[in-house]
Amino acid sequence: MAVTQLSQQANIKAKGRASAKVAVGAASAAFLSSGIGCFVIGLLTTFSVISEGLKDALNWWGPAGPLVGKTGVGILVWLISWAILHSMWKEKEDGFSKVYITTLILIALGFILTFPPVFEAFG
Repeated sequence: MAVTQLSQQANIKAKGRASAKVAVGAASAAFLSSGIGCFVIGLLTTFSVISEGLKDALNWWGPAGPLVGKTGVGILVWLISWAILHSMWKEKEDGFSKVYITTLILIALGFILTFPPVFEAFG
């Protein structure tokens, strides 16, 4: 009888370990899409200094200038990339560390591209 109970407890513990794998794909999609959105905002900030046509195209509301267009496009890219990546990765169970590092790099690059000394160097 004691052997049977131990065997059942061992099976329960083994099942618990087997189900401990968590699909991190949804989180990976959310993280990476945020990095992509930040990077797009940084790129648009820099390219709007380089291109007068892009600056005019991003001027969606006069009082704010092209800032509304830059952030608007960044938000659209973020949401679209999130939807696409989520549908592709929702069952993914590994690779979060690579996605996390890539996200940090994209956010850092986007952040750097929004500093006036950086984007004015291209102007």
